[in-house]
Formats: sequence, C-alpha cells, structure tokens
Amino acid sequence: MAFIYFPNGAQQQHWFPTGDESNFELSPTLAPLGDVRHQIQILTGLDHVNAEPGPDGAGDHARANATFLTGVRARKTAGADIRAGVSVDQIAAQHLGKRTRFASLELSCDAVRKSGSCDSGYSCAYQFNLSWRSPTTPMAPETNPRAVFERLFGDGGAGDLSKRRQQQQSVLDLVLDDAETFRHQLDAADRRKLDEYLTGVRELEQRLADAENWPELPRPAMPAPDGIPSDYGDYLSLMFDMLALALQTDATRIATFLMAGDGSNRAFPHIGIPEGHHYLTHQQHKTELAEKVAQIDRFYVERFAKFLAKLEASREADGSSVLDHSMIVYGGGIADGNEHSHTNLPIVLAGGGGATLRPGRFVRMPSMPMTNLFVSLLDRLGIPEMQQFGDSTGRCDLI
Repeated sequence: MAFIYFPNGAQQQHWFPTGDESNFELSPTLAPLGDVRHQIQILTGLDHVNAEPGPDGAGDHARANATFLTGVRARKTAGADIRAGVSVDQIAAQHLGKRTRFASLELSCDAVRKSGSCDSGYSCAYQFNLSWRSPTTPMAPETNPRAVFERLFGDGGAGDLSKRRQQQQSVLDLVLDDAETFRHQLDAADRRKLDEYLTGVRELEQRLADAENWPELPRPAMPAPDGIPSDYGDYLSLMFDMLALALQTDATRIATFLMAGDGSNRAFPHIGIPEGHHYLTHQQHKTELAEKVAQIDRFYVERFAKFLAKLEASREADGSSVLDHSMIVYGGGIADGNEHSHTNLPIVLAGGGGATLRPGRFVRMPSMPMTNLFVSLLDRLGIPEMQQFGDSTGRCDLI
C-alpha cells in the first residue's frame, strides 16, 4: 500500500472522466493512465472536512497535507506544540512492518521541515510531511534518491554497509548521551518534547538493528543514482523508480511519496509554464491560466502512470504483477485550488489489492470521509477490523 500526494488540487474541468462506471473516457489530465486503465479506479465523493477552515481561518494548504492521511484536524500552531494524528500508513506499518526489512518508506521531492511557520500560522511540519508516527511526531521523508538506494541495497560501492551502520549507531549513541546531559535543565514542557524526540531516536535504533537481521537484497541492474537531478521531472521519475524497487523487492510494503508540499509555487519552464503553480491555481478565471494548471496536473500524472506501468511489468512468481497485489492511492487534500475546497477530492486508486479490488472503473460514490477509504484498505491488508479511523463513518464499497 502506497500513498502519493500532488499539491494544490486539480483543475476541475480537466480531471474527471465522462461516461459511466465501466464505459468511461479518461479526461485530458488522466489520459496518460490509458495503458493501465484496467488497473485504476477514479473515485468521487471523498471529503476531508477537517481540512476546512472552521474556526481556524486561513491555512488550507497546511491543513490539507496534515489531514490527508490522518483524517484529523491539525492544531493551528507554528510552535513546538504541533498535533495531528497517526497516519494510515503508520497504522499499517505497526501491523505489517515486521514482515519486511523496512516497516515503511517515506519519500519527498520537496523540503524536509519539522519547525518554523509556513502557512498562515501553521507549522512547516504540517506542510512538508505526509506520514505521522504519532499525533506529535511526523516521519521525516528522504529526499535524496541516492540515499534511498543505499538504504535499500547498500552503499553502491562507496564503502562497507556494515561499517556505515556502525557509524549510524555511533551517532545515535552520541545523540542519546548528549540529550541526557541537559535533560535536567529543561522545564516540564520541553522535557515532554525531548521525550518524544528520544522515543523516535530509540525507534530508529531498533529499525537499524532489525535491518541487520535481514539478508542483503540483491543489487538491481541500475547503478546507484548520483543524487538529486537538476530537472524536476527527472527527479520525480527517479524517486518513483526508487519506490518501485522498494515494492518489487519487498523491502517494504508501506510507503508515502510527497511529490510537493501543498501550496508549492514551483514553476515549470521546461513545459512552457514560467508562472508558479500556486499562483496559477488562483487565476483560473482566466482560461489560458486554467489550461496551464491542467498541464501541471497532467505533468504529475504522467510520472505516476510510468510508475504504475513499472509495477504492472514486474512479475510475481505466480505470473501476476506487483500492481495486481498493490493498493496505490494517488491524490491530494485540496479539490479546487482556487476555492481551497476539500470535498470531492481528486483521487485515483490503482492496483488489484490481491484480487480484493475491482479496478477499471469510474466510481461515483456518495459524499463520505476520505478515511472511509482508508478503513477499507486496512481491511484488505488483513489488519484487525477497525471500528474507526480519523473521522471515518464506515467503509467504501470498492468490490
């Protein structure tokens, strides 16, 4: 199960297909998914009401990110007292993580930030993290494809993997020792924050120890990446390749990929769009600028489509594909970027879920919390039945 996030909503007139459930025509934005049409479901009706302003006012982009996988309203703060909820990927990782070398994998092609003020009084931690280990602790994503490759398969010739792990352990030992030396100098609130931090450090220690108990994975034919490509499209594609390798080799079964934090104002001059993405989403009353938003949406879908094609081409021992056994959610926490709406979110569900899903459909569902989808996916992972997750009110009919 993997979750892939794109920012700033979707250009509405270009996103949704036309036709009925099985006989539908892909929209211009989703047209790149044509070759894997039989492996996708385009879903409507999924909402995140906890991303709506409510009493908190501005800050829709931060709330969209923080709510997307948690279903929880993020506390409005730019300080250290951040609070969201445990994300669905981490619920799955808690149950399935022991079966693979890595309990989960977190990726991003944006900044890594856990502090500071980013969106109308919301902490940057909300806007630049998808995965949350606890309500107060996001899982920092990896942004360097070479580091991801080395984590999965070794160091690519740069040195001995066991030596690198020993160095990592030494760093963790120093962190723990230093933290204990000044613990007594902190007030009660700071001690609680330190305890949360140290819990994360100790869990990292355990993950490193667990990784050593697994046999080394065979190195793939591709060389280790040099680092972060200068071209953003190449960067996204390379990170998708790393995600595909992780799933194909069963290094992990749970992953998140934040292509860009919501509110991203990245320009796309390589496809003829010099204006910033976020700026354009608020200019959609101008037809030519709305078209540019749609081009950006399609740019992201093109990379996603190639990723799905890789999983479709990767065969399991029984002749089925990796995608047949996967559940990949692609979407964002904002529906219309101009209105900052959070109802009828743009969501694609890809994969067969081990024959528990029925892809190849355009599914119009009644309005319901996005978390209903998550509960349904957790069911299919064999996780003990959850009565509720986030703001869920039931389950989706996906079969």
